[in-house]
Amino acid sequence: MPHQNSVLHAMLKHVPRAELDELVKKHRVDERERGFTTWTQLVAMLYGQLSEAKSLRAIETQMKSHAGCLYHVGVGRVRRSSLAEANAHRPSALFGDLLALLMKQAHRGLRRKLEGVAYLIDSTSLKLGARSARWARFSADVCGAKAHIVYDSAADLPVYLALSPANVNDITVAKAMPIEAGATYVFDLGYYDYGWWAALDEQGCRLVTRLKKNTRLTIIETRAVPADGTVLSDRIGYLPARQGKSRKNPFAKPVREVQVRTETGKVLRILTNDLTAPAQEIADLYKLRWAIELFFRWVKQTLKITHFLGTSENAIRIQIAVALIAFVLLRLAQATQTAITSPLEFVRLVCSNLMHRREINDLLQPKRAPPPNPNQFALL
Repeated sequence: MPHQNSVLHAMLKHVPRAELDELVKKHRVDERERGFTTWTQLVAMLYGQLSEAKSLRAIETQMKSHAGCLYHVGVGRVRRSSLAEANAHRPSALFGDLLALLMKQAHRGLRRKLEGVAYLIDSTSLKLGARSARWARFSADVCGAKAHIVYDSAADLPVYLALSPANVNDITVAKAMPIEAGATYVFDLGYYDYGWWAALDEQGCRLVTRLKKNTRLTIIETRAVPADGTVLSDRIGYLPARQGKSRKNPFAKPVREVQVRTETGKVLRILTNDLTAPAQEIADLYKLRWAIELFFRWVKQTLKITHFLGTSENAIRIQIAVALIAFVLLRLAQATQTAITSPLEFVRLVCSNLMHRREINDLLQPKRAPPPNPNQFALL
């Protein structure tokens, strides 16, 4: 009978080992490691993520029971103490760089075209325990962090991650994000900053966001809209010339306000620097924000990043990076087959068959029993 590797082995094939080795050299790790390498740590954390292990000890115990399968992915015994030490001290930036590399690789493969790229920007809060108070205290009783994501809804994939303590404003992190010239960026009120909007505009980017209720526009043009649609008004104007504390507004170009009524009856003031696209297109772009909310919910519920295996900043950064690495690997693996179209069904099948010796494209088929041994009845 031909040898068959595990589902985990198939998932790990999408990790670019040569590039990972270069990152290990860049960050100068593994030079004095005798056994617990970065690769072992990555496989152990991915295993814990996909098997929903609740602790480092659970990872150690479960992986020990699958030693035969782990041999084929180049991993020996995983001890809880070694994994805890690596999570606490091996630089999290290495895993962040690997995630960035994988996101770039997946984005090229999963997106059919790059014209008209629309990126969604948002953050999600992550509740932490009191033992993380040294770096992530939000208030007297609450500790937390934020994962800041740039998300491409067309590829169903994050393209950028930044992690910060929960008390850091979203716009502070956004100003450090790389800007892709000519792209469309969609975001909400957490990124209300005229200076940052002007920086996006200077790069030829289209921005779609929401105006605050008390922001006044100096209207210079009013356009006609369909009488029976969800778009209530379409106007061109200028933002206030002065910001808070009498600062000059750096965004002096005309902007466009499109008012729409949502399904719940709420009226939204949508702002864009695109003065030519149809008003409904602008409204539809803002509606895309729902995709990143679904992504956050999916990652939290499916990849379980609401429960952390460490308390230090480094360990938590590693776990979040590995969770998103797992997400990217799942997307790449799902793209190799056509039988399972639902991402949720695919991840459930992968997790339930993680250490089974099966093909990725065969997960829906009943597991075949091994052929009978012709010699087993010889003595009967």
